[in-house]
Amino acid sequence: MKRIPEYFGCMVFNDAVMQARLSAEDYTTLKRTMEHGKSLNLSVANTVAAAMKDWAIENGATHFTHWFQPMTGITAEKHDSFIMPENGGKVIMEFSGKELIKGETDASSFPSGGLRATFEARGYTAWDATSYAFIKDGVLCIPTAFCSYGGESLDKKTPLLRSMEAINRQALRVLKLFGGDDVTSVKTTVGPEQEYFLIDKELFKQRKDLTYTGRTLFGAKPPKGQETEGHYYGVIKPRVQAFMKDLDEELWRLGVPAKTEHNEAAPSQHELAPVFETTNIAADHNQLTMEIMQKTAKKHGFVCLLHEKPFDGVNGSGKHNNWSLSTSTGVNLLNPGETPSQNAQFLLFLCSVIKAVDDYQDLLRISVASAGNDHRLGANEAPPAVVSMFLGDELTDILAALEKDEAYGAKEKELMRVGVHTLPKFPKDTTDRNRTSPFAFTGNKFEFRMLGSSASISEANTVLNTAVAEVLRQFADELENASDFERALHDLIKRVIIEHKRIIFNGNGYDDKWLEEANRRGLLNLKTTPDALARYLDKKNVDLFTTHKVYTEKEMQSRHEIFLENYCKLNGIEAATMVDMARKDILPAVSAYAHELCATITAKKQVCEQVDISYEQGTMQKISALSAAVYENVEKLDALLKSTKSIACAVECATHYKDEVLPTMRALRAAADELEGLVSSKYWPFPTYGDLLFNV
Repeated sequence: MKRIPEYFGCMVFNDAVMQARLSAEDYTTLKRTMEHGKSLNLSVANTVAAAMKDWAIENGATHFTHWFQPMTGITAEKHDSFIMPENGGKVIMEFSGKELIKGETDASSFPSGGLRATFEARGYTAWDATSYAFIKDGVLCIPTAFCSYGGESLDKKTPLLRSMEAINRQALRVLKLFGGDDVTSVKTTVGPEQEYFLIDKELFKQRKDLTYTGRTLFGAKPPKGQETEGHYYGVIKPRVQAFMKDLDEELWRLGVPAKTEHNEAAPSQHELAPVFETTNIAADHNQLTMEIMQKTAKKHGFVCLLHEKPFDGVNGSGKHNNWSLSTSTGVNLLNPGETPSQNAQFLLFLCSVIKAVDDYQDLLRISVASAGNDHRLGANEAPPAVVSMFLGDELTDILAALEKDEAYGAKEKELMRVGVHTLPKFPKDTTDRNRTSPFAFTGNKFEFRMLGSSASISEANTVLNTAVAEVLRQFADELENASDFERALHDLIKRVIIEHKRIIFNGNGYDDKWLEEANRRGLLNLKTTPDALARYLDKKNVDLFTTHKVYTEKEMQSRHEIFLENYCKLNGIEAATMVDMARKDILPAVSAYAHELCATITAKKQVCEQVDISYEQGTMQKISALSAAVYENVEKLDALLKSTKSIACAVECATHYKDEVLPTMRALRAAADELEGLVSSKYWPFPTYGDLLFNV
């Protein structure tokens, strides 16, 4: 049996493979392309492609694909074999540099938000040389960006790469002011923690709602849920442990640094966390992780649920996005330093994040908005929909002292000035974690906790990178023109603290009093996806993305349309599924049980007129009233769904779903779930929450 270091990354065309298979000159050229974005000439591309093809074939690959991330939220791939016909009915195996660098695919059926007409089918994929190619299921997968014939971005990777370039440019400007001339690049790094549920595959098949939507649309709370908290970090069941073992091995072969795994708070809920990586690679690896989770689960008789809220009344699943900034010299810019100058540098970058989160709190909320995540945010299991930041008491006190030009700590005599020795090194993890905070500082990184479990991390990090890039641009513009750098730096940090301290909150984000306080502070509470998307095309947001060339205004308009369409489509599928289940499964089952009750009443009366039939009659009365409520709401929901077909405007359609369809769905569910508690389990038409959550 091979040891992990021997097979880790064995399915990846990584740095070690490139060094072994390319000449020193070609390897250096390729690395220059990967690290600095330099163009790759065709002759070198041909050499790289040939080496990549030979390596892939030796490892069992027969096809290649440009692996990309369209606006569907999942990955896409079109497989082409390496074969090339030869005279005599034979074939050879070929793969050119042109095929490596650029591919063409039919883009007509991918979401475009009006960027192109349906009949305009051509789309292009372009190799992202910064992310290693890999072999999956016998196919050489080449990570790529995806754009239209006109050059507009049709994917989630292209804007992410642009945002990484933007923050790199502005961070380098700031670092030069601190003497960081040796730094050649600044990259954002991410470690996304992935939560998920495992349920039995045979039970999954018996529920239309899980099959069609990935979450339960009906389901009464079982006698036991997560009240005892016994599942959290509990002993992992053997069947689940076997799944985790296979999952780790698959991910390690693909170079995904899966590190931590444990039971989460809810029954049948688990988490996997990787080691930090450069953001675009982390995004690729998280997409792979979700795909491999679902494939591996089926091999073990499970289905892996990645929906944000698969079970009502039970903790949902998120994806904590641990984000930081690192230089080419190995310095984490969010890690406080040992010297006064490093302290000052840390404080400036810290303030850049504080200001960015405050200025663009709406965009951060939008970046995690989805129909699924709306069920989770603010549900006392995830951060509220209000964006705020947790810094911890010590760091908050340091900022307060700087704001007031006061001494920090009882022993300090001098007034706080950036760059003087009175500012101590801020140790990592001096305060407790705040799991209720949407955006928490955790020693040398920020944990953005609002992402939904099924989401691509690309959108949230695109917003975060670009927002911080814009603030760093403003800082650099001001400090580069300062006659007294230290005085200007001090005044800048002090001003940012004063103007943006409203975003800092170290308390309980689940407390209703916080929502009142947040409103007094002027923070936004965008509770639903339509509420959030209403601000997406605000001028300040369009200016942000267009200034840093992350999106064009046209690309933003298309995404606004796509986000609204997705919201409507997902809610429409759920509503239609509820109508189908209620009409074909729930009401017939309840009717059958009611028939049995009536037959029992009749039989008892025939035996003895004075017999006690209070149970049957009382249950019948309740069932009759609830059945009527189910039927009434089914008819109303069906009518509302039909009415959506006449709504052409995406904004109006989303509002219709939010204000009319979703409340009716909740009313239908409430009546049906109450019926579940009354109807004999012999008649109930599908597995219950108890079956699903406690049958692993």
